[in-house]
Amino acid sequence: MNPIIKLSDNAASRIKEIMSGIELSSIGVRVAVKSGGCAGMSYVMEYAKEINPTDEVIEDKGVKVFVDAAAVMYLLGTEMDYKKEEFSSSFVFNNPNESERCGCGESFKV
Repeated sequence: MNPIIKLSDNAASRIKEIMSGIELSSIGVRVAVKSGGCAGMSYVMEYAKEINPTDEVIEDKGVKVFVDAAAVMYLLGTEMDYKKEEFSSSFVFNNPNESERCGCGESFKV
């Protein structure tokens, strides 16, 4: 079975970098999906301090990513990347389930 989320090398490196600079109580990052934005849904990333019993745990390239159970069906097959541009840098989700994305790139629809 394919992982729910795959990490690009850039994303894994950036998560390692972030995790090395925060307090030890965080054990990884959690990815979730919430309602909102102009296209209906948006991605949420936060530090995970504990594993929720319903989380899907993905270990890829030495990084732990916890996927909120409610987000799994929206994220299947997604690649998480990290893009650094001249004036900004951000995590980017390349999601094959998206049918539409808003112009600002903050939200999506499946």
